[in-house]
Amino acid sequence: MKRLILEKLVAWKEQAERKPLLIDGARQTGKTFLLKELLGREFANVLRVDFLETPSLADAFAGSLSPDDVISNIELLTGQLFNTETDLLILDEIGECPRAVTALKFFAEQAPNYFIAASGSNIGLLNSFPVGKVEQHNLRPLSFREFLWASEEALLIKAYETQTNTAAAHAKLFEKLTDYYFTGGMPEAVASWFDNKEKSILERVDAVSKIHADLIAGYKRDFGKYSGKLNAQLIEAVFSNIPSQLSAVVDESVKRYKFKGVFEPKSRYAEFESPITWLHQCRLVLKNYPIEGQPKSPLAAYQKDKMVKLFLFDVGLLNRMLNTRYQEIKQQRYDYKGYIAENFVQQEFAVKGGEPSFSWCDSRAEIEFIVTNKEGLVIPIEVKSGKRTRAKSLQSYITKCAPHKTIKLTGTQGSSPLEQTQIVMPLYYAEYVFDKIE
Repeated sequence: MKRLILEKLVAWKEQAERKPLLIDGARQTGKTFLLKELLGREFANVLRVDFLETPSLADAFAGSLSPDDVISNIELLTGQLFNTETDLLILDEIGECPRAVTALKFFAEQAPNYFIAASGSNIGLLNSFPVGKVEQHNLRPLSFREFLWASEEALLIKAYETQTNTAAAHAKLFEKLTDYYFTGGMPEAVASWFDNKEKSILERVDAVSKIHADLIAGYKRDFGKYSGKLNAQLIEAVFSNIPSQLSAVVDESVKRYKFKGVFEPKSRYAEFESPITWLHQCRLVLKNYPIEGQPKSPLAAYQKDKMVKLFLFDVGLLNRMLNTRYQEIKQQRYDYKGYIAENFVQQEFAVKGGEPSFSWCDSRAEIEFIVTNKEGLVIPIEVKSGKRTRAKSLQSYITKCAPHKTIKLTGTQGSSPLEQTQIVMPLYYAEYVFDKIE
């Protein structure tokens, strides 16, 4: 299973000196596989320490945190030799061992030639962190491009990577997109989907649905384990209500994310701020800040922290929480398809570094995303899940803000590649939006 981030990790290895690598990400996004199986191929040997699986290995960090002392202790406890010139040391679930987190600073300062990689699912919750002493990356669920790679359909992958704009390519890619809406990007779900392609569609759907159910149950168990002084029930309430809150728009005058009914009797943002922050730090939600009036660069300067829209970190899990059936997704005739498309676009943007994202709202109009280019110009991005591309909100934005360029992501084949100002792109090419904004 190929991952886009691997190229950056290989570049890290090739440096003459380097900071320890730290891979953050929600549970089950493939951090261990990425480091051990993919990056590990670049090394003579891999020595992996898992603090969650074997808590006693924390003893290697109980005394001196000198890199050589730590390495010697790990060799004694694991019975494995470690060659600092050719081998990779993986410190898995490092958040379970605070002393190991502290040790990263000493590896950075005293042993920059060693190959040290750490990973964790609760990095954002750490009380202390070696700021400036690690090279940090966030591993998200598989993107749509990575999903296509997993399919091993060479011609379809080629069509995607060359942004082919033909009716034949559109039909095939949109079909795969709706499959992705169902499976999402969690590695276990994607692997099951393609490994079982010789089985009946009902068997494949049931297998993925079971994986999704287990993942959601696991995340909810973690709320109690890692929430500390926070109310785990409140965290679960916010998490569980994201699907219904996304779909709770009665008319265009209603702001997208409201907290009414999430956890009675609480209703003010201040009462939900800590659970939202906790979920975001654990990489389980993606934030979008609506901006009112005339948007200007930098957009972050105009965000209102108490006005935030939450997306789930994986579209497949979102559909599971909505209890959406595979057949409904394939037919694209269900009520929530617009919010699924938005969640998908937010995920694709997040992979490209666009998280938190920004949207625009004014009176009865809303633009799902706005971005800025290198010149500081603001470009609106309208998301339309179906083939009908008329966008009243986009027209309202054009009238009020006069952008130099607009982009619509739709269920259609899109406009000509020659179009430069009123660009229409198929949804599955969402990752390429950032190539079009300059």
